[in-house]
Amino acid sequence: MASNQQSKTPRHIVIVGAGAAGMSCAATLANHPDDFKVTLLEKNSIVGGQAMSIPLDQEKYGASWMNNGVQGGSQIFKHTFNYFNQYGFPAQPLALQVSFGKGPSGFWTNCFPSKLVAQHAADIRRFGLFLNVVKWTMPIFGILPISLMLRLFFFSRDFGDKMVYPLIALFLGTGNQTANVPAAIVERLFNDPNMKLWDYDPDTLLPNQPTMYSFDCLDSFYGKWKDDLIAKGVTIRTNNEVQEVVLRSKKGVDLVIKNNNNNNNSDSGDTTTEHFDHLVLCVLADDALRILGKSATRREKLVLGGASFYDDLTITHSDSDYFNKHYETRFKSELCGEPKSEAQCHQIASAKGEPASPPQSSSSYSSPSSEQQPDQEQQQQQQQQQQPFNPMYYTYTYQEDPRLIEMSFNCSNYQHQFKRSKDNTTSSSSPSSSSPAPVYQTIFLDKRKRDLWTEGAIDESKIIKRNWWHQLGHRWQHYVRVVPGVMFLQGRNNTFFAGSWTLVNMHEVACISGIAAAYRLGAEYRKFDDFAQDFFVKYLLVSHGKIFSREEKKRNKAKKTA
Repeated sequence: MASNQQSKTPRHIVIVGAGAAGMSCAATLANHPDDFKVTLLEKNSIVGGQAMSIPLDQEKYGASWMNNGVQGGSQIFKHTFNYFNQYGFPAQPLALQVSFGKGPSGFWTNCFPSKLVAQHAADIRRFGLFLNVVKWTMPIFGILPISLMLRLFFFSRDFGDKMVYPLIALFLGTGNQTANVPAAIVERLFNDPNMKLWDYDPDTLLPNQPTMYSFDCLDSFYGKWKDDLIAKGVTIRTNNEVQEVVLRSKKGVDLVIKNNNNNNNSDSGDTTTEHFDHLVLCVLADDALRILGKSATRREKLVLGGASFYDDLTITHSDSDYFNKHYETRFKSELCGEPKSEAQCHQIASAKGEPASPPQSSSSYSSPSSEQQPDQEQQQQQQQQQQPFNPMYYTYTYQEDPRLIEMSFNCSNYQHQFKRSKDNTTSSSSPSSSSPAPVYQTIFLDKRKRDLWTEGAIDESKIIKRNWWHQLGHRWQHYVRVVPGVMFLQGRNNTFFAGSWTLVNMHEVACISGIAAAYRLGAEYRKFDDFAQDFFVKYLLVSHGKIFSREEKKRNKAKKTA
């Protein structure tokens, strides 16, 4: 038996797509070099997918890089942070501040009481009941779009347009499809321990400055991750694009691969047909369907064809005039509502930048993880409540259609490398030192609505970079057709699927999806955190139809037999 195991030929796994899903899949398989030979193919010149960085002029902007595409996450991102920590790129905590809308009648924030929050106080309180109803009637009401559910529960349209839709769009990346998002996803955002980004607050909807995290340099992190995987025996081929799958059978898969490493023209390049034992597609659903081509089954066409994607434009710029015109970027007394508690008085003082002792009652926000010490958490929340008003998230609502928005980041307030530069400039005793120019990102959603976009108002001379993105629309149809259908595709024809589109658009989901595909191929899930494993177990059930405990029993039994 021992000699048979030693002579066993490792199965050759090809992973298409070197984003978070593909890298996580490769990393999990790499833990078993005797069982798997891993080849990772990426059509671009670098790994990371949409998680990338762009270079900046440090003297002008205060930092030599900024993250682009993926900015940060919340405390639920356990697998993501685990990878970051392994390679020395820990995420940095910050107090979340938002600025939604414009003017006293349209603005609200989670930093101090606003008139809009006071106006919709009854709606906000009833929203908690709404979440519970959706939770306990999940199969019936959960699948209905949030716009319909808000009408059925007699919420004011203004509450949906100005508070609910911008909140969901910004943090789930649902863009201008937010009204079509199923109510269950909104409920999970507030109630599911594994998915929620924050707790529901019955007074303000979004709690006062909860802890979020900004990612370290993604290019450096993914570059180091790539080098480590190569050292572990993984073959990573960038500038290699899979054009089509020509054959899938019990014996494996045959792919046509175009190598663009030696040619700047992507329309030309050497093509080869290569054979592998198993295929893991870590690309968007529409790209997976295109790659499968004629080999796609009816079931794959039905499921993958149900995912809808929209083309969005991100403009990175330093136009403060544009930003101040379209968003509320500074504290103004006319934006304030009447404080109803000592805590809100402290919030207003802090927003102004006035010194104030922390309130006796802390925010209702609590971490989904119980690992942080209570005293440390309380101290952190008190420090956050003393932060002046410097938002990092913004939304702008179109007057022509209040359900449609633009989104922006003040990256200088969000990404920690800019904050360090600010601190250094502030503490500098040199009279010649000056504050660096701020860096913003404005995201224009759904190219079909381009006639509404305000991109023309941005000073062309202050534009740093333009990026087009192909983004998933989290429509209710996606959760009727795609999410429940993915499990019936996994493993068939020696093919697995991974990516955040299989559930919800988060970097953490992408990582878990890649790990799950590797697990299904026979790799071990290495537990490092109870909360993280619980999320993995739920994902495995939803997207693979497998019960983790049963799978583990089967594997342990097989090991004993061997």
